[in-house]
Amino acid sequence: ELLLDFYTSSRKQKPDQIIIFRDGVSESQFNQVLNIELDQIIEACKFLDDKWNPKFTVIIAQKNHHTKFFQNGSPDNVPPGTVIDKQICHPRNNDFYICSHAGMIGTTRPTHYHVLMDEIGFTADDMQELVHSLSYVYQRSTTAISVVAPVCYAHLAAAQMQQFLKFEDMSESSSSHGGVTSATGVPVPELPKLHANVSSSMFFC
Repeated sequence: ELLLDFYTSSRKQKPDQIIIFRDGVSESQFNQVLNIELDQIIEACKFLDDKWNPKFTVIIAQKNHHTKFFQNGSPDNVPPGTVIDKQICHPRNNDFYICSHAGMIGTTRPTHYHVLMDEIGFTADDMQELVHSLSYVYQRSTTAISVVAPVCYAHLAAAQMQQFLKFEDMSESSSSHGGVTSATGVPVPELPKLHANVSSSMFFC
Protein backbone atom coordinates (compact mmCIF):
# COMPACT_ATOMS: atom_id res chain seq x y z
CA GLU A 1 0.00 0.00 0.00
CA LEU A 2 2.83 2.41 0.83
CA LEU A 3 4.53 1.69 -2.46
CA LEU A 4 1.27 2.25 -4.29
CA ASP A 5 0.80 5.58 -2.49
CA PHE A 6 4.31 6.64 -3.50
CA TYR A 7 3.65 5.57 -7.08
CA THR A 8 0.47 7.66 -7.17
CA SER A 9 1.97 10.73 -5.49
CA SER A 10 5.05 10.74 -7.76
CA ARG A 11 2.98 11.01 -10.95
CA LYS A 12 3.29 7.26 -11.52
CA GLN A 13 7.05 7.37 -11.87
CA LYS A 14 8.88 4.21 -10.81
CA PRO A 15 12.47 4.67 -9.60
CA ASP A 16 15.17 2.62 -11.30
CA GLN A 17 17.31 2.69 -8.16
CA ILE A 18 16.20 2.32 -4.54
CA ILE A 19 18.46 2.95 -1.54
CA ILE A 20 17.29 1.44 1.75
CA PHE A 21 18.65 2.58 5.12
CA ARG A 22 17.87 0.33 8.09
CA ASP A 23 18.78 0.68 11.75
CA GLY A 24 18.06 -1.24 14.93
CA VAL A 25 19.51 -4.39 13.38
CA SER A 26 22.21 -6.54 14.96
CA GLU A 27 24.77 -8.38 12.87
CA SER A 28 22.97 -11.66 13.50
CA GLN A 29 19.89 -10.21 11.75
CA PHE A 30 21.61 -9.09 8.54
CA ASN A 31 20.47 -12.19 6.64
CA GLN A 32 16.91 -11.57 7.81
CA VAL A 33 16.98 -8.09 6.26
CA LEU A 34 18.13 -9.50 2.91
CA ASN A 35 16.13 -12.72 2.83
CA ILE A 36 12.83 -11.51 4.32
CA GLU A 37 12.47 -7.73 4.31
CA LEU A 38 14.12 -7.11 0.95
CA ASP A 39 12.20 -10.00 -0.63
CA GLN A 40 8.95 -8.42 0.57
CA ILE A 41 9.92 -5.10 -1.04
CA ILE A 42 10.81 -6.84 -4.31
CA GLU A 43 7.49 -8.69 -4.18
CA ALA A 44 5.67 -5.38 -3.72
CA CYS A 45 7.47 -3.98 -6.76
CA LYS A 46 6.42 -7.00 -8.81
CA PHE A 47 2.84 -6.58 -7.60
CA LEU A 48 2.83 -3.02 -8.92
CA ASP A 49 4.50 -3.91 -12.22
CA ASP A 50 5.78 -7.38 -13.06
CA LYS A 51 8.39 -5.89 -15.41
CA TRP A 52 9.73 -3.44 -12.84
CA ASN A 53 13.23 -4.51 -11.72
CA PRO A 54 14.83 -1.67 -9.74
CA LYS A 55 18.38 -1.93 -8.45
CA PHE A 56 18.70 -1.96 -4.66
CA THR A 57 21.34 -0.79 -2.23
CA VAL A 58 20.77 -1.87 1.38
CA ILE A 59 22.69 -0.11 4.15
CA ILE A 60 22.53 -0.83 7.89
CA ALA A 61 23.27 2.03 10.31
CA GLN A 62 24.46 0.99 13.77
CA LYS A 63 24.79 3.46 16.63
CA ASN A 64 24.91 1.04 19.56
CA HIS A 65 28.54 0.01 19.56
CA HIS A 66 31.57 0.74 21.71
CA THR A 67 33.92 2.16 19.08
CA LYS A 68 35.17 5.71 19.56
CA PHE A 69 37.85 7.71 17.80
CA PHE A 70 40.33 10.22 19.21
CA GLN A 71 42.83 12.62 17.70
CA ASN A 72 46.44 11.70 18.29
CA GLY A 73 47.92 14.06 20.86
CA SER A 74 44.79 16.21 21.15
CA PRO A 75 41.84 16.17 23.57
CA ASP A 76 39.44 17.36 20.86
CA ASN A 77 37.01 15.17 18.99
CA VAL A 78 37.77 14.03 15.47
CA PRO A 79 36.65 16.57 12.85
CA PRO A 80 33.13 16.21 11.41
CA GLY A 81 33.17 14.11 8.27
CA THR A 82 35.89 11.75 9.49
CA VAL A 83 35.63 8.37 7.76
CA ILE A 84 37.36 5.16 8.85
CA ASP A 85 37.16 2.33 6.32
CA LYS A 86 40.43 0.46 6.90
CA GLN A 87 42.27 -1.51 9.59
CA ILE A 88 39.46 -1.79 12.16
CA CYS A 89 36.74 -2.65 9.62
CA HIS A 90 35.74 -6.12 8.46
CA PRO A 91 38.37 -7.63 6.14
CA ARG A 92 35.81 -8.88 3.60
CA ASN A 93 32.50 -7.08 4.16
CA ASN A 94 31.75 -3.56 2.95
CA ASP A 95 31.51 -1.43 6.09
CA PHE A 96 32.84 1.88 7.38
CA TYR A 97 32.60 4.29 10.29
CA ILE A 98 31.71 7.93 9.78
CA CYS A 99 31.54 10.74 12.30
CA SER A 100 29.42 13.27 10.46
CA HIS A 101 28.48 15.57 13.35
CA ALA A 102 30.41 17.90 15.63
CA GLY A 103 30.08 16.77 19.23
CA MET A 104 29.51 19.62 21.64
CA ILE A 105 30.09 17.72 24.89
CA GLY A 106 31.98 14.51 25.53
CA THR A 107 33.30 12.13 22.93
CA THR A 108 31.40 11.78 19.67
CA ARG A 109 30.35 8.27 18.74
CA PRO A 110 30.58 7.48 15.03
CA THR A 111 27.92 5.55 13.15
CA HIS A 112 28.90 2.16 11.80
CA TYR A 113 27.46 1.55 8.34
CA HIS A 114 27.24 -1.91 6.76
CA VAL A 115 26.53 -2.15 3.03
CA LEU A 116 24.71 -5.47 2.73
CA MET A 117 23.88 -5.15 -0.97
CA ASP A 118 24.93 -2.69 -3.65
CA GLU A 119 23.37 -3.44 -7.02
CA ILE A 120 23.65 0.24 -7.97
CA GLY A 121 27.45 0.01 -7.88
CA PHE A 122 28.63 2.89 -5.70
CA THR A 123 32.34 3.45 -5.31
CA ALA A 124 33.57 3.62 -1.72
CA ASP A 125 34.03 7.40 -1.93
CA ASP A 126 30.61 7.99 -3.49
CA MET A 127 28.89 5.83 -0.88
CA GLN A 128 30.57 7.65 1.99
CA GLU A 129 29.83 11.05 0.43
CA LEU A 130 26.16 10.10 0.05
CA VAL A 131 25.91 9.02 3.68
CA HIS A 132 27.67 12.15 4.90
CA SER A 133 25.48 14.43 2.76
CA LEU A 134 22.30 12.80 4.06
CA SER A 135 23.39 13.79 7.58
CA TYR A 136 22.85 17.45 6.65
CA VAL A 137 19.25 17.31 5.41
CA TYR A 138 17.42 16.68 8.70
CA GLN A 139 14.79 19.40 8.95
CA ARG A 140 15.01 19.85 12.71
CA SER A 141 18.73 20.61 12.72
CA THR A 142 20.76 23.32 11.03
CA THR A 143 23.94 21.24 11.28
CA ALA A 144 24.89 17.65 10.55
CA ILE A 145 23.43 14.91 12.74
CA SER A 146 25.08 11.67 13.77
CA VAL A 147 23.07 9.41 11.45
CA VAL A 148 21.45 9.79 8.02
CA ALA A 149 18.21 11.77 7.99
CA PRO A 150 16.00 8.95 6.57
CA VAL A 151 16.66 6.93 9.73
CA CYS A 152 15.56 9.84 11.93
CA TYR A 153 12.43 10.39 9.86
CA ALA A 154 11.61 6.69 10.17
CA HIS A 155 11.84 7.02 13.96
CA LEU A 156 9.51 10.03 13.88
CA ALA A 157 7.02 8.14 11.73
CA ALA A 158 7.14 5.16 14.10
CA ALA A 159 6.62 7.43 17.11
CA GLN A 160 3.67 9.03 15.34
CA MET A 161 2.06 5.64 14.71
CA GLN A 162 2.69 4.66 18.32
CA GLN A 163 0.17 7.31 19.35
CA PHE A 164 -2.54 5.42 17.44
CA LEU A 165 -1.50 1.78 17.87
CA LYS A 166 -1.59 0.52 21.46
CA PHE A 167 -1.29 -3.23 21.79
CA GLU A 168 -1.01 -3.48 25.56
CA ASP A 169 -4.08 -4.04 27.73
CA MET A 170 -6.25 -4.86 24.71
CA SER A 171 -8.91 -7.46 25.43
CA GLU A 172 -10.93 -9.51 22.99
CA SER A 173 -13.98 -7.41 23.77
CA SER A 174 -12.23 -4.21 22.75
CA SER A 175 -11.17 -5.72 19.44
CA SER A 176 -14.76 -6.50 18.56
CA HIS A 177 -15.52 -2.80 18.20
CA GLY A 178 -13.25 -2.35 15.18
CA GLY A 179 -9.87 -3.11 13.72
CA VAL A 180 -8.37 -6.31 12.44
CA THR A 181 -6.47 -9.26 13.85
CA SER A 182 -2.84 -9.85 12.93
CA ALA A 183 -1.36 -13.19 11.92
CA THR A 184 -0.20 -13.75 15.50
CA GLY A 185 -3.70 -13.32 16.87
CA VAL A 186 -3.01 -9.92 18.44
CA PRO A 187 -5.86 -7.47 17.78
CA VAL A 188 -4.76 -4.44 15.79
CA PRO A 189 -6.77 -1.27 16.43
CA GLU A 190 -8.26 0.54 13.48
CA LEU A 191 -6.33 3.60 12.39
CA PRO A 192 -8.10 6.95 12.42
CA LYS A 193 -9.06 8.48 9.09
CA LEU A 194 -6.53 11.11 8.11
CA HIS A 195 -7.42 14.35 6.40
CA ALA A 196 -6.67 14.39 2.68
CA ASN A 197 -4.20 17.26 3.12
CA VAL A 198 -1.89 15.17 5.33
CA SER A 199 -2.68 11.62 4.24
CA SER A 200 0.33 11.46 1.90
CA SER A 201 2.79 13.73 3.71
CA MET A 202 5.02 13.62 6.77
CA PHE A 203 3.34 15.36 9.68
CA PHE A 204 4.27 15.43 13.36
CA CYS A 205 2.27 16.30 16.44
